[in-house]
Amino acid sequence: MISSAEFAQAITVAGIPLPSRTPLFLAILAVHVAAGLVAVATGLAAMLVPKRPRRHPRFGTAYYYALTVVALTMAVLAAIRWKDDRVLFALGVAAFAAAAVGRSAVRRRSHGWARLHIAGMGTSYTLLLVAFYVDNGAHLPLWRSLPAVSYWLVPTVVGGFLIARTLLTHPIAKSRVRMDW
Repeated sequence: MISSAEFAQAITVAGIPLPSRTPLFLAILAVHVAAGLVAVATGLAAMLVPKRPRRHPRFGTAYYYALTVVALTMAVLAAIRWKDDRVLFALGVAAFAAAAVGRSAVRRRSHGWARLHIAGMGTSYTLLLVAFYVDNGAHLPLWRSLPAVSYWLVPTVVGGFLIARTLLTHPIAKSRVRMDW
């Protein structure tokens, strides 16, 4: 969180104060935000398209690579501002690790791969959103009127519900048949 003195000096974009004016920080942040937007869009697309060859795997792969860029830039940004961003670093590492587990499961196709894929990728997407709201929720319309714990709880509860529902209802997750696509 930035202090009121820093807030007065900060550059503000879409109502969100940026914690540094240095060109290196701003350049890394620009890449981070762009990759984050791609990750959110492609992750959502992967969730919504039919789970068949072509579109779902392509969107999923795009999500994974965008998340990789988000994680790398997050690590640099956290290193620059460790005291303020160490929690975001932990969320980013956890999001990337969950995506790596989900991607690995679909590539190996061992017993239970679909459930592990759904849980890993869903957890990754949920943690991506948690990190965004934890970092920016206090500056967003509607979110700023909620208590700070909401930035953690709302995406976690919604994401957890959707992951659980998918694990219980999706035909591929319920199937014991190996799906090779």
